[in-house]
Amino acid sequence: MEGPIGLLEVVERALCNNPQTRQAWANAKAQAAQVGIEESAYLPSINAAYSINKGSASTQVMNLPQLSYDVRTTTRDSSTNLTWTLFDFGLRAATLENARQLLSAANATQNATLQKVFLSAAQAYYDLLSAQAALDASKEAERAARESFMAADAKYKAGAGTLADKLQAQTNYAQVISNRVKADGDLKNAQGTLAVAMGLKANTLFLLSLDGMNSPLPDTAFVQSVDALIEEATRRHPNLIAVRAQLKAAQASVDAAKAEGLPSIALTGALDRNDQLGQYPRDTFTHNRSIGVQVKIPLFDGFGRSYRIQAAQAQVESRAADVANTEQQVSLDVWKSYQALQTETENLKATDELLQSADQSFKVAQGRYKAGVGNILELLNAQSALASAKQQRIQALSNWRTARLSLAASLGQLGLWAIR
Repeated sequence: MEGPIGLLEVVERALCNNPQTRQAWANAKAQAAQVGIEESAYLPSINAAYSINKGSASTQVMNLPQLSYDVRTTTRDSSTNLTWTLFDFGLRAATLENARQLLSAANATQNATLQKVFLSAAQAYYDLLSAQAALDASKEAERAARESFMAADAKYKAGAGTLADKLQAQTNYAQVISNRVKADGDLKNAQGTLAVAMGLKANTLFLLSLDGMNSPLPDTAFVQSVDALIEEATRRHPNLIAVRAQLKAAQASVDAAKAEGLPSIALTGALDRNDQLGQYPRDTFTHNRSIGVQVKIPLFDGFGRSYRIQAAQAQVESRAADVANTEQQVSLDVWKSYQALQTETENLKATDELLQSADQSFKVAQGRYKAGVGNILELLNAQSALASAKQQRIQALSNWRTARLSLAASLGQLGLWAIR
């Protein structure tokens, strides 16, 4: 069992170990390599080849032995070829722009993935923290229920109480024990969820201090008016950056498809040497050198290029729709997260007052029952109300912290600053 660990360590482990972050990083590296591939098209291509062949030749001329021969031949051939595209009406530029925009999209997607994993880990941490607090509250409720049952049982045995009061207290005590068992199961489930969020096995257990629930609430200085938040999110959210980059990449694909039908000019050169040894009647050596300009003009490809242009233009329309859809989704996420934070802030105040009131009510009911002026039903109701108020307070704290981080994530700027 590990522990105790804090939220910062949980998030750091999740970012380092989660498979989603590793996959996003690998995708970004692959796309960066693709940019290098497209940049290499601006450089010359040089290829060298060498071959050697051995053979034999035999000729027999009847009655003319002086013309007959039997030779063993060796042929060696070496060549070097150069091709350097000088001008292609923007084909290479469009292809390179496509790769660069896809790299921007991959980087933005990686950022979005990091924030998603960050939020999931923080949520799992707060859920575990709440589960621990809920279990402790359940144990406190169990102790209070046991005291009430013991008091009712003592009164019954002394003849000052009724059997009905004793049975009601006993039933309530059994119910509270059941709640404590359920809270213990919820804690184990939360521990497994947190372990998986950090990229570990589900049976890795953690101890978290309840100080995290009692510490001062983090600041909300980044919260502005909802209109300003939505405007900021439409500029900075990584999902929007990714789809906008994909739109630009699709537009570059259209330019590339059009440029494929235009001429290209390339510089060509070749060096070749061919040695033929053992040839009849003598060895031969051949040397060739050439340099020139090649003009390639596409004339007809079965209308394939036209269809490629149409497909690329359709992809642009699809990416434009993605941008519009993502803009709407981002604005909706910001709106919901903003309203959730406002709601949970008010709920924090309400649950604090509820807890104080329920605690006072329980103390009064407990004193009245011990003094013999209160009944068991009054005591059990007050006890149940106090247990419920504690649970609501614990959940409200967890919900507020999660809502705060969710708002930061919906803005596309969730980071370690949010939990330090």
